[in-house]
Amino acid sequence: MRAPTLRSAITSAALALVVGGSLVAAAPATAVTQRVDATSPTSAISGMWAWGNPIDPAEDARGEGLPQFEPQALAEFAAAHHLRTVFLSVPWAADEGPFGVWLTDAVDALHAAGVAKVAALGGDPAWASDPSLAATWTSAALRAAPFDAVQFDVEPWVVSSDAELPAVVAQLQAMYDAARTAAGSVPIGADLPWWLAAKPQPGGGTAFDALLPHLKSVAIVAFSDHAAGTDGIVALAKPAATAAAAKRIPFSIGVETDTPEVAGGPAATFGDDSAALLEAETAKVRTALGGLRGYGGVTVEHLLSWQTLLAP
Repeated sequence: MRAPTLRSAITSAALALVVGGSLVAAAPATAVTQRVDATSPTSAISGMWAWGNPIDPAEDARGEGLPQFEPQALAEFAAAHHLRTVFLSVPWAADEGPFGVWLTDAVDALHAAGVAKVAALGGDPAWASDPSLAATWTSAALRAAPFDAVQFDVEPWVVSSDAELPAVVAQLQAMYDAARTAAGSVPIGADLPWWLAAKPQPGGGTAFDALLPHLKSVAIVAFSDHAAGTDGIVALAKPAATAAAAKRIPFSIGVETDTPEVAGGPAATFGDDSAALLEAETAKVRTALGGLRGYGGVTVEHLLSWQTLLAP
């Protein structure tokens, strides 16, 4: 979901997909000292994707120079919104150059701010066809900083046909397993679109079912700007959420706040709506799905666009 072209493609594919199973259309971390009681806030939002970094691009070509990703800034935002999970983007070879210091400080600051799970976030479609790349990235990320988990955003279906989906699923299974070996005791999670739960596999079950045993958690991507209705977040996400609950795999529901141009249209994002509507509709998601085993709240895509939505 990092690149706008990928997010647009996957959202457009999701909107066109399933009817009856067929295609249709750098302050020190110690500056934050007060932990947050995650059980107290009324917001249904519990996590976010955080794509970016504060590293000066003049110092490292991978740098983006974004002050919002300084450890203190990340921690203050997470604390203000009572977040329990942050997926923090990690570049290739994160244990080289200046990234290790920043990532370690960011993880520590987020923990001090009450975030229970800081996951190393990364992905490239090429990793699906070469699991060793995912394993190499995982090892470097975990050497760079004390992450609680690893979160993959690998979307090979963006460049694959429906007929190729079973082969893509097999590739992802191998990729997750290779990363799990590299990660040792650190759990592996993934971002998966809702429509995988409506795609039958040749051997039975769905594509979503086939991937669950290879993961310890899942973020179910259901990009819509409303909770109710046949095209709403609840209806889109519920089959996948029910499948995850049945397998006792913890899950969250992912929603979008980027621009309609990036998200694939105004119906796919809260980015052209308001922060109040985001809160109201995600509260409805919690009411509808919160009783399922393993429900972990709503995760917002992504930090920068969410901050834009919150701006007066």
